[in-house]
Amino acid sequence: MDSTQWERMQALFHQTADLPHGEQQAFLKSACGGDAQLMADVMAMLDADAREASVLDSSVAQVANQVLCEDSPPLAYREFGPYRVIRVLGEGGMGVVYLAERKDLGSLVAIKVLRDAWLSPARRERFASEQRTLAQLNHPSIARLYDADALADGTPWFVMEYVEGSPLTEYCTRHQCSIEERLQLFRAVCEAVQYAHGNALIHRDLKPSNILVKEDGAIRLLDFGIAKQLESLDASANQTLTGLRLMTPAYAAPEQIRGDRVGIHTDVYSLGVILFELLAGQLPFDLSNLTPAEAATIITEHEPGKPSSMGKLKSTVPGAASVGKIAWGDLDVLCLTAMHKDHQRRYRSVEALIRDVDHYLKGEPLEARPDSLPYKLGKFVRRNERAVSLTAAVFVLVVGMVVFFTVRLAKARNTALAEAARTQRIQKFMMNLFEGGDEAVGPSDSLRVVTLVDRGVLEAKTLNSDPKLQSELYQNLGSIYQNLGKLVQAESLLRSALEERKSVFGSDSPETAETLVALGLLRDAQGQFEEAERLVREGLDINKRKLSPNHPGIARATSALGKVLEDRGAYDPAIHVLEEAVRLQTPSGGPTTELAESLTELANSHFYSGHYAVSESLNKQVLAMDRQLYGERHPHVADDLINLGAIQYDLGHYVEAERFDRQALDITQSFYGKNHPATASALTILGRTLVSQGKIDEAAGMLREALGIEEQVYGKVHPRVAGTLNELGKIAQQQGKLDDAEADFSRMAEIYRSIYAGKHYYIGIALSNLAGVWVDRKNYGEAERLFREALQLYSETLPAGHLNVGIARVRLGHALVLDHRYPDAEPESLAGYEILTKQPSAPERWLQTARADLAQEYEASHQLEKAKKFRAELAQGEKRPPLVSAKN
Repeated sequence: MDSTQWERMQALFHQTADLPHGEQQAFLKSACGGDAQLMADVMAMLDADAREASVLDSSVAQVANQVLCEDSPPLAYREFGPYRVIRVLGEGGMGVVYLAERKDLGSLVAIKVLRDAWLSPARRERFASEQRTLAQLNHPSIARLYDADALADGTPWFVMEYVEGSPLTEYCTRHQCSIEERLQLFRAVCEAVQYAHGNALIHRDLKPSNILVKEDGAIRLLDFGIAKQLESLDASANQTLTGLRLMTPAYAAPEQIRGDRVGIHTDVYSLGVILFELLAGQLPFDLSNLTPAEAATIITEHEPGKPSSMGKLKSTVPGAASVGKIAWGDLDVLCLTAMHKDHQRRYRSVEALIRDVDHYLKGEPLEARPDSLPYKLGKFVRRNERAVSLTAAVFVLVVGMVVFFTVRLAKARNTALAEAARTQRIQKFMMNLFEGGDEAVGPSDSLRVVTLVDRGVLEAKTLNSDPKLQSELYQNLGSIYQNLGKLVQAESLLRSALEERKSVFGSDSPETAETLVALGLLRDAQGQFEEAERLVREGLDINKRKLSPNHPGIARATSALGKVLEDRGAYDPAIHVLEEAVRLQTPSGGPTTELAESLTELANSHFYSGHYAVSESLNKQVLAMDRQLYGERHPHVADDLINLGAIQYDLGHYVEAERFDRQALDITQSFYGKNHPATASALTILGRTLVSQGKIDEAAGMLREALGIEEQVYGKVHPRVAGTLNELGKIAQQQGKLDDAEADFSRMAEIYRSIYAGKHYYIGIALSNLAGVWVDRKNYGEAERLFREALQLYSETLPAGHLNVGIARVRLGHALVLDHRYPDAEPESLAGYEILTKQPSAPERWLQTARADLAQEYEASHQLEKAKKFRAELAQGEKRPPLVSAKN
């Protein structure tokens, strides 16, 4: 049988299966056109299907294999490359999974083989798609892909992690898990699914048998055989009938059964069914002994009962009887919101579902709410439109009398309705953005996101009829571009948003002020500090005129101004402004994320001012807040630990700094996985700390790993890539590998030039470090040229007394001293020294370099008293512990 015959046979199976049993044979006789063998094969498939408890428990491919492959020979290949087969683990519609051992290592793996690959090209493509999907996922709760190849006859196979565990529901039953334990396991499943969604993948076949739990309670999500890229989910729903039957409909969403577009909401529904089964001890619908058409009607039209009302509940779920009525009400809402027939009324994301699980576990109110009476009435009207229409005529006269009295209320309500409509349009826009579009452009998360945002910008530009919505989308998309490092695109969108808002709301409106502040923070990120400060101050002034004194908009703009001042190096004014922001944001009801962010910036300003004790106290306060807000193992907590480590690093307490940095790396890796940019940042910071302890090889390995992650995620041109190259260049220079150091610093400079259009002090840092390589080569002329180019950039982007200016002038002076050009060196060394002495966090290394050079310069010019003064300061400085500024 070739693939064309197979496709025809399965199409006939689907068409016939939905007919009443008495009509099936007549239909087939006509449809097969006298092909007796074809009719016999389809009838055999229908008979096999009828023998199952429900067609929903087996796919058409499984039925076909029962009919066509009952006498399939035993496995002809006992070895797959370096792997030796031990036994069969399981069989499904897609293929066979074997337990195997790697001969050279002795490790156990699972090998999945596509059985009867000749049956359908579509099956081969799904198998290859599963392989590609697993290759791009790296999460502790998702089974990993190790290897892939094909047999001599072209049969594809791939090797994945062998998971020795039980299906989720079986594990909970065997271990007599409580409600809370079941929710914790369910939460872990949700985190794995959320990670897949973050990689633009929808699983589409979530069920307990695809979720294994190991004896230590760790979960593994399996079987991405019908997973889909978010960008490819808007293919025609009727493209094939086969795809609609590949899922397990007992856990499938109504839109899957109908053949409608699927998306994130589809996996949310399946998770709701799984949660229902975990809580109630049974599925929401009994689909056994139903025809496919009957089962489809149940899933798409019937409402499930509440988990709390299920008969098996008290006997199958330990502790269920002791859960209070209010708590069960919340659990019912959790399940039924996730399982809502209308996907727009489900949780918008798995992250939102996780939040409500956390709210329940903490005894907090849920974000989800049960359906309101108006919503239920609307559903009733749509289901019974004809009867309702007849009844409604009776009330027309009465309603007419009421209308007059409701007009005024309607006017007052119109504003709220308009806002709701605007919110719906935004939601529709975002759903269209993330559910449609082209195939993924590559393996990188950020590339996929950039593609989506690019498409979003094109969509937003079509909304000229709604300038309010358009301006809001421009601002939101601009902020996303900024987070992705696409600063030029971000600036263009934010400036468009600013013009739109000035036109729609007025130049003196809070909406315009919001965009002014956002644009100011972008210009701050671009190193344009003067314009950044002007924009943020303008926004803050508008808010102070238009908003009440305690309005959050004033606090946000105040905090933004403090950050800009901090980045300019104006630490004392920054501290004053940030203290005001903290005062405005300090609530009576506990910590907030906005307060934690402002306190972090305040701690940073004290840090750069050399107020280490104050900075440490503030950072510890933020750490306690973030632990309360997010829990012990959250990325915000990791950031706080990194900040505490930076203080210890600057104080020369490298062992203590390493302890903080390793804790941060552990949290970041466990939260994001090993191949995430946040993990790369944590590796870079720890690598820098290890260099200070002389652990060069370990540090270099970490930095190279970080660079690989960042290049994979962001591409070759990104600020984070440049930052890691800076640290690698320092290591190479320290090891005397000057060619490598030159290459790293040169590439760093080119990246910054490309991103910041040649105008940012980061370029100056790269040039200054590159000049240091030429100093080591004793090419002082080239070093001088690069130092002076860096100083010219600093003069255009930084205040004259900035720390980086002081360091660069000291380094230039030192190069001139080494070249015995003492008269030229003296003004540079002295100017740099005077700047550094006014900076509490100035690195002692460069202060000592300046003292030694100035002493030598004054001795050369016979100014012996001045030379003596600097010799004394040099000796005194040798008694102090070294400080290394984290900002440089």
